Amino acid sequence: MFTGIITAIGSLSSQERIGRDLRLCVNSGKLALEDLRLGDSIATNGVCLTVVSLPGDGFVADVSMETLALSTLGSLKPGAPLNLEKALTLNTPLGGHLVSGHVDGIGEVLSRRNEGRCIRFTIAAPTALARYIAHKGSICVDGASLTVNAVDGHRFELNIVPHTLRETIMSQYREGTRVNLEVDLIARYLERLLLRDQAAITAGGGLTLETLARHGFLHDPR
Repeated sequence: MFTGIITAIGSLSSQERIGRDLRLCVNSGKLALEDLRLGDSIATNGVCLTVVSLPGDGFVADVSMETLALSTLGSLKPGAPLNLEKALTLNTPLGGHLVSGHVDGIGEVLSRRNEGRCIRFTIAAPTALARYIAHKGSICVDGASLTVNAVDGHRFELNIVPHTLRETIMSQYREGTRVNLEVDLIARYLERLLLRDQAAITAGGGLTLETLARHGFLHDPR
């Protein structure tokens, strides 16, 4: 688990195809490595990766086909900047929100505009993720815990303060930038819980208005 508070900006040193999977070598920048061990987890642009080697200036991790399909890691080029965060401990302040490092899909930056000293981004999420994104709710973008400032269908807006711009890779976002998205953990489980017994028999389905009405969560205002 992670908090979504980025602690270092690293960079991709190299990548190697091994069969249909990928091995990444990451320069960890200012991320402290003294307490890292093989098998530890590091969120890399929001993706929870397992350390398989520690060459000294960073770490090496393998990326599965599933992760390549749902994230941007496979399309990155050597030198690409990376948001990094080590797994939280019982002594870690939970400054962001609970983040699993299990990316749900890829979003795209639609626009970027200045608002005072801040920058406001509009991002398009995959349609299937739209129901989990709420106004003033939390979302994880490339590993950073952020507050949703506005929602319009599958699009949402983020107002990013100068500190976050300095300490993450978001300052480099431009129109067309693809980003890793992880929706709020609680929203995912809440949907599953609301399905009740239907969760065990519905294949590929989700929460519908019919299901909500049947269980008394909706009422006719008339």
